[in-house]
Order: sequence, then structure tokens, then C-alpha cells
Amino acid sequence: MKPRGPLMIEHRLIEEMIELIKKESSKIKETKNVEPSFIDTAVDFIRIYADKTHHGKEEDILFRECAKKKMTEEDAKVMNELIEEHKFGRKIVGELVTAKEEYLKGKDTLKIILEKLDTLVEFYPKHIEKEDKNFFLNSEKYFTEDEQQKMLKEFWDFDKKMIHEKYKMVVEELKNIGIRKTKQEKL
Repeated sequence: MKPRGPLMIEHRLIEEMIELIKKESSKIKETKNVEPSFIDTAVDFIRIYADKTHHGKEEDILFRECAKKKMTEEDAKVMNELIEEHKFGRKIVGELVTAKEEYLKGKDTLKIILEKLDTLVEFYPKHIEKEDKNFFLNSEKYFTEDEQQKMLKEFWDFDKKMIHEKYKMVVEELKNIGIRKTKQEKL
């Protein structure tokens, strides 16, 4: 299997989540009501699966190895665009979280929430297409079969650590919630 294989498989799951976000956005437009648990779940998926796991492999392994190669100017440009797109996705998700938190406090952030959801729905398919049909295929030419297999193994090793990272973050978040509650009780 080529290193692009697992990355492209991950893209299919991300596309499924984006379809669910699209449906939820339509529902919000219809009902004028946000389901915070959906936002939380979508954000968790994007942050942990799409960004930390999937983009993590791209940035920490594939892009790192590509940067060691003499890439064409065009391939290097596309790689840098992808890195910037990853940052853009993180920014939009952060803004979505902020808007949801403000919504829960009673502020009218419905328009912002919809804007952020719709931005994700528009952004991810284009980003995925750029990777699938352009960068992944082009990047393979820079690596020997042995180098590709080493990257693939590194992908699997990366994945093995992710479940531990996920639940370490869950525990830390619960601790932080407890600390905030304790501080509020003292006031």
C-alpha cells in the first residue's frame, strides 16, 4: 500500500462528517435552533480525527519527508498551501467553538455558527480534492518504495498513539472544568 492509501481512506470519513455538518446547517437554518451537542461532536471529530490525526500525519510525516526532497516549485507551493489550509481549518473550528459558547450564554450567534459550519462544508471538499488529485499523487515520485513503506509504518505508529492522546485531553478538560467550578464556588 502507498502512503496515500490511509490518508485517502481518512478523507472518505471526513467527507461523511462534512455531509452531516451540511445537513445540520440546513436544519439550523430551518429551525433557528442550534443543538450544542452536535457542534461539540463535530468539533471533536474535526479537531481529533481530521486535524490532529489526519493532518498530523500529513504535517509531521509526509510534509516533513517531502521537505527533505528536491521538490518542484509547484509541488512545494501546493504543500505550503495545504499547510496554510490546515491552519485556516483550525481557525474556523476555534471560531465555531467561541460562537457556540456565546450562544449557550444567550447571545445571538446563530448567524456566526451557520457561517462557520458553511465555511467548513465549503472548505473541506476542496481541500481534500487538492490533496487526493494533486499533492498525494505528485508527492509519491519523490520517494523510493522503501521510503514509502517506512512512512506507512510511521503512519500506523502515529495512529496507535492517538487514542491515548484523545483521552489524555478528555481527562485534562474534565480537570479544568473542575478547577473552574471550584473557583466559581469560592467567589
